[in-house]
Amino acid sequence: MFLSSSNIRVYLAMGITDMRKSIDGLSILVSEHLELDPFSGHLFVFCNRKRNMIKILYWDRNGFCLWHKRLEKHFFKWPTSIRGDHDH
Repeated sequence: MFLSSSNIRVYLAMGITDMRKSIDGLSILVSEHLELDPFSGHLFVFCNRKRNMIKILYWDRNGFCLWHKRLEKHFFKWPTSIRGDHDH
């Protein structure tokens, strides 16, 4: 991952996200549900229902990057939404 700015923020999408979503679907979630700019260069992190998979979306100069990590034996500790878990 090449991140050139020291002003990068990391945003966690609380609750669960449908991991069938790819760049287009996740960037819509960033703009519509998180009300943030997906082109900002900040990192937007999403987690699945089982909490064994995360995706990180960010804009890098001329295109989106999407990182995907799946845990085989462990789980991520992930915050839930104040309003309760719901699918994104």
